[in-house]
Amino acid sequence: MSEKRQSYNETFKREAVRYVQEQTKSLPQIAEELNINSDTLRQWVGKYREFENEPINHGETLRNQSQTIHDQQREIEYLKEEIAILKKAMHIFSKERN
Repeated sequence: MSEKRQSYNETFKREAVRYVQEQTKSLPQIAEELNINSDTLRQWVGKYREFENEPINHGETLRNQSQTIHDQQREIEYLKEEIAILKKAMHIFSKERN
């Protein structure tokens, strides 16, 4: 026996997409909150997005960006230390020549 497919009107779909764009929650969290399959909601977002150039706000994306920033900050600190070591070495070797 198959379940009857839920049908949603255009207004509901557009409001759901607007809700996704305005929230900081992940799309699966919002889908669960609205009792909609997350794949269905993702399709609606692709179709009804109001702000075409605005990225969809996903919790995972925000976490990934935060991790990337953290990694880049660590790399910057490492490179600063490396530069300081090279400057000291250059100073030492230039003294030996004279």
